[in-house]
Amino acid sequence: MSLEDEYRDEPEQVRWEGRFIVAKTRGRWEYVSRTRNIRAAVILAIDSAERAILVEQFRVPLGKPAIELPAGLIGDHDDSADEDAVAAAARELEEETGYRPGRMEAVGEFYSSPGMVSESFTLFRAHDLERVSDGGGVEGEGITVHHVPLAEIEGFIAARRAEGYGIDVRILMLLGPRLLGGT
Repeated sequence: MSLEDEYRDEPEQVRWEGRFIVAKTRGRWEYVSRTRNIRAAVILAIDSAERAILVEQFRVPLGKPAIELPAGLIGDHDDSADEDAVAAAARELEEETGYRPGRMEAVGEFYSSPGMVSESFTLFRAHDLERVSDGGGVEGEGITVHHVPLAEIEGFIAARRAEGYGIDVRILMLLGPRLLGGT
């Protein structure tokens, strides 16, 4: 019997629910979902100087700062449940990094840890960036913006990892060619 067959008819049970996440089980499988079908937007932003725009933020689950692509939730406020994903991505990019995109391109929907979390995110590529502020996020986020030349991304990430930072899995897309033996 396949895993799919084994779990197809098992009822999903909510074990705990908070404001933003829900712990669930289906048979023996445990996983986490977002409440209210909240989704996430992740933004790949590379400026005209060929620098990746990354953010640094302390992450409580890790107990340390992390280097990440800019990202945020779509429809996470009660009054914005029907928020447009493109608008949310543009808003998050501007809040976190201070850049306003001229155009957002949806790359696709992805899952970062599908064995544990049902949450998906839509990856957007930001184009025609205009610097409108210093960024840093909203009150209490404490975001630091990094402008990392693409040619130096591997060294930057290695240095942050050596300093004890967490590295967001989505950074792999910036390392991809190097990991595969390319340039």
